This record gives sequence, C-alpha cells and structure tokens, in this order.
Amino acid sequence: MTSKQRAYLKGLAMTMEPIFQIGKSSLTPENTAAVAEALAARELIKISVLQNCMDDPREIAAVLAERTHSQVVQVIGKKIVLYKEGKENKKKIFLP
Repeated sequence: MTSKQRAYLKGLAMTMEPIFQIGKSSLTPENTAAVAEALAARELIKISVLQNCMDDPREIAAVLAERTHSQVVQVIGKKIVLYKEGKENKKKIFLP
C-alpha cells in the first residue's frame, strides 16, 4: 500500500464510527472471526480498544491484521483502522 493510498483510507476512516470494541478479554477467536466477516463485507473498518484492555493497541492491530490477512491503516490512541481489499464489487473502495 502506498502512502497516497494510506492517506486516502485515513480520510475515509475519519468519519467512520467504530463497529467493534475490544475489552478486557482482549482478542478472542470470536472477535477475530467477527472482524474477518466485517472486513469481507466493508473492506475498511474501525475498531475501538476499551480502557479495561491491558494489551497495546498496536500489538492488537498487528495480530488482527495477520489473522485476517488485512492491512493496518493506522492506530491512533485506542482506535484501530484495518483495510482488506474485497473480492466482490458490491462495496468496493477504489484506491487512487
């Protein structure tokens, strides 16, 4: 992913609300499966890491990206933005 593409995705993510929350149980197989399904449906998602989660959001983002075969767009504070190019054209984000 180029820096121009990353900047474009960051701009799209600015207006998004987080659709997942990761709490004190941190990453579970159920969380990972739900994130993978959401990435297949939306391509770009935002995740919120709650205050009671003791893990580092950057580590959580890296593990989620590895398990879901996606890319980390950005991690700011306790917010994670992930992107995975979709296979179908239903909700395709066209990168510059």
